[in-house]
Amino acid sequence: MTTNNLAVSRRRPGITCDEALRTARQDAEAVYGDLLPAYRITLVYRQDGWHVDYDLVQPLTAGGGPHYVIDGTTGQIVFKRYEQ
Repeated sequence: MTTNNLAVSRRRPGITCDEALRTARQDAEAVYGDLLPAYRITLVYRQDGWHVDYDLVQPLTAGGGPHYVIDGTTGQIVFKRYEQ
């Protein structure tokens, strides 16, 4: 394996975006209940894992949504923050 391939493979997640989203959604629904249609979901893979953010569709509404970092290898929640 070349150095370039090794660097790329270290950044590639072991779980899919669907799996990361499912993990975040299950936790979020336990706290918030139904999330749709009040929240817009953003899902991005970064070096520290999948970032899943639930942001209010109506920005002037009080409160906010949950935010997660899901480990890209294990699928476990490594960070979560609730805005209510």
